[in-house]
Formats: sequence, C-alpha cells, structure tokens
Amino acid sequence: MAKGIVIREAHFPGRAPIEAYGNGGFRFADMSHRGSLLCLPSGIYGWEPADPFALTAADFAKLFNEAAKVEILLVGSGKDLRPLPAALRAALKEAGISADPMSTGAAVRTYNVLLAEDRAVAAALIAVD
Repeated sequence: MAKGIVIREAHFPGRAPIEAYGNGGFRFADMSHRGSLLCLPSGIYGWEPADPFALTAADFAKLFNEAAKVEILLVGSGKDLRPLPAALRAALKEAGISADPMSTGAAVRTYNVLLAEDRAVAAALIAVD
C-alpha cells in the first residue's frame, strides 16, 4: 500500500561545481535546488540557517562533523558581503577551518575554482533572487 509522498532532506551525494545561481536557488549536477546550499566533502545539502543575517555555529553542525576534511569555508552571504559573527569565526578557527565571507556570486566562482583544484573546500551559499 502506498504511503504517499515522503519528503527527504535535500542531498546530492557527491561534489559538483555550481553551474548557476539566482532566482532563489542554484543549479548543479544537471539538477536545480530552491533555497540555500551547504557544499561539503560528503555532498551538497539543502541548508536553512535559522537567520541568514546572523549565522551561528549551530547552522554549521554538518560542517563541524566533517571538519577534518575541510580547510577552507567560503560563506556566500547573499548579494552583499557580511562579516561573520565573532562567535562563529572563533568556532571555525577552533575546528581548524579558515572562513572567507563574500557575496554568494563570488563564493560560487571561488568554490568552483578550488573544487577544480581538488582543494579541501566547503561552501555555505545563501540563495539570492
């Protein structure tokens, strides 16, 4: 007997360059995703920070679980650059992760370059319209 629609966490099990962004989402691996993304060594996840204008360490729980595989975190903060809160920056530093905030467009471009170089990179990308 059918159970109906099962909604699962958005997850692509692999690393892939971001092909496009805008209109509230992203395109990668011949798929599209509406909303923000967290790109980690284990895959690309749909990501919904509690407040995209005030990120916290809790928003990065999945990242901290993979901290040993990440050296650089690119944080795409939307259309404009916003500095990371001091508490988040300290938590990332303690985990051995260097964080670079920038606009989402710049983060996408930089992520793709570092990914092509097979670097230990992760990206937190806030969707833009």
